[in-house]
Amino acid sequence: MAKIIGRPALPNMPWQDKPAGYDKPVWRYTENPIIKRDAIPTSNSIFNSAVVPFGDSYAGVFRCDNRGVEMDIFAGFSKDGIHWDINHDPIVFEGEKDVIRKEYRYDPRVCFIDGKYYITWCNGYHGPTIGIGWTENFKTFHQLENAFLPYNRNGVLFPRRINGNYAMVSRPSDTGHTPFGDIFYSESPDLCYWGKHRWLFGTANGWQSKKVGPGPTPIETDEGWLMIYHGVLNSCNGFVYRFGTALLDIDRPWIVKERGRFYVFGPEVDYELTGDVPNVTFPCATLTDPENGRITIYYGAADTVTGLAFTTVDELISYMRKYPMEVGDQENK
Repeated sequence: MAKIIGRPALPNMPWQDKPAGYDKPVWRYTENPIIKRDAIPTSNSIFNSAVVPFGDSYAGVFRCDNRGVEMDIFAGFSKDGIHWDINHDPIVFEGEKDVIRKEYRYDPRVCFIDGKYYITWCNGYHGPTIGIGWTENFKTFHQLENAFLPYNRNGVLFPRRINGNYAMVSRPSDTGHTPFGDIFYSESPDLCYWGKHRWLFGTANGWQSKKVGPGPTPIETDEGWLMIYHGVLNSCNGFVYRFGTALLDIDRPWIVKERGRFYVFGPEVDYELTGDVPNVTFPCATLTDPENGRITIYYGAADTVTGLAFTTVDELISYMRKYPMEVGDQENK
């Protein structure tokens, strides 16, 4: 049995046991969606958002597109990880004026490293790139340099340094709604200067044949970094977003030890199939319970609302090993 390495779970971590007779590796919260599209007065949709333990409760950064369909990120708080109080005004960052250029901000992730909560997001700076900021209290936020030149999306930090450096996975892109995408690994000594870029993996046949990108913060286990990522299929009815798993080497995370051939979760129910962008399940955050191996996943549904799903580290790894990807299936190998 694989073991999660990390801080103990909070006593009130959101959780529901796997339904009797259910044979899939990830299951939905019965009260989904937990955050509806109009949870704050100006919002058109609230989705693709990041949640972390904060004190004895939870905090998060949420993508709230307003009724002008302008993309921005907002802070929020919760006692139980399910019922959220999201600020009505977007985050205001402190930092150098040359860095804080607000074209748009979306799809945030939050990662606790060395006593600070680091936020990464798709930041509009003459095109999409990876913005980085930090906070200690989710009230005052500090913006750092953009990680990369445009164009890039889905920057996700590892929860600790790798060989002394900060580490990130991201998906280089283009100016539009990228019809391609591979995942790359990068390192930085100071969160300012990034290098040691390594190709991680690319598209593969079937459900992830159009593009792939990072999901939540990778989960450290005694078998390697467990990575939940999104994959996209270009169907006759448009893009379909699902998510799957890979296992990365613990000391050299650009080396993929294992990767699943089958997706573990995809759009099946009404709030995932219907919305501003139909047929989307997009994972952005997890909560973990090292003692019991439990994993709670926050995901965006149909680019409209936020849902919860549940699994365990053993469910994900055993499913990946039951249905492994063959080397020949990976188009960009």
